[in-house]
Amino acid sequence: MALSTRHLLGIKELLPSDIATILETAAQFKEVLQRPIKKVPSLRDVTIVNLFYENSTRTRISFELAEKRLSADTINFSASGSSVSKGETLLDTVNNILSMKVDMVVMRHSASGAPHFLAKHIPAAIINAGDGINEHPTQALLDAFSIREKLGTLEGVRVAIIGDILHSRVAQSNIHLLQKMGAEVIVCGPPTLIPRYLTEAFGVRVEYSVEKALAWCDVANVLRIQLERQNQVLFSSLREYNLAYGITRRRLDALAKPITIMHPGPINRGVELDSDVADGPHSLVLQQVENGVAVRMAVLYLLANRNG
Repeated sequence: MALSTRHLLGIKELLPSDIATILETAAQFKEVLQRPIKKVPSLRDVTIVNLFYENSTRTRISFELAEKRLSADTINFSASGSSVSKGETLLDTVNNILSMKVDMVVMRHSASGAPHFLAKHIPAAIINAGDGINEHPTQALLDAFSIREKLGTLEGVRVAIIGDILHSRVAQSNIHLLQKMGAEVIVCGPPTLIPRYLTEAFGVRVEYSVEKALAWCDVANVLRIQLERQNQVLFSSLREYNLAYGITRRRLDALAKPITIMHPGPINRGVELDSDVADGPHSLVLQQVENGVAVRMAVLYLLANRNG
């Protein structure tokens, strides 16, 4: 099994066969993670740098754990407290790291397109761990893996992406992936948090009533309200948002069927998702975290072999 690409820059660039290969490989690595000894020598002698220009906890830890499980050598680089804060350019930083003979770069950056820029200028394999408000491909892959594990398929599954669509790279990657794999997608949220181009660019239906979106879907993927990215007031208050769009037990109890609840994290409890829903029997939140390691192991393994 091999991928058609040297890098993972976004879901937009992947073929459906690439996505299927990653998900199948992730299923094999998830089996490895259930063993008493969870480490395999697949990437021994492969050196990976984790290049994070934005703060991250779960994505970074997930990648680090995936790399360790594959026996890779890892270097962790944080922009704060580094030469970046002294004015060094992105290309200079990476070229300096590459001179240390690095094979792969896992990169998160606040500028959309930063991983694409790197991929054009350096020989190492680039994995996008989130770029601006563009894409977050491994999150979409682990979300898809979690849905397929729970429901048995992606084909024909109805997924409602609910919340701050405007600032979400997760939403963009999920829409690309779900449509490529035969799922149906709608987006739901306040008009101020849904970009106007969405329908034209993706052909996605927009729903402004959270009750209608929940009644329609099999899976609700609930997104965090990203207050740190909002430079203007887009809704009246967090309390008002919860009343209008929060996924509450009362809203779920009113449905004719149980639906699966997902969230990429971190959760603003009591805002987009109430605690009794996040911790409830139909929530996949913790499974998403667990599956993230297996999916990232699959991506690293496949790209290392592709570039070997």
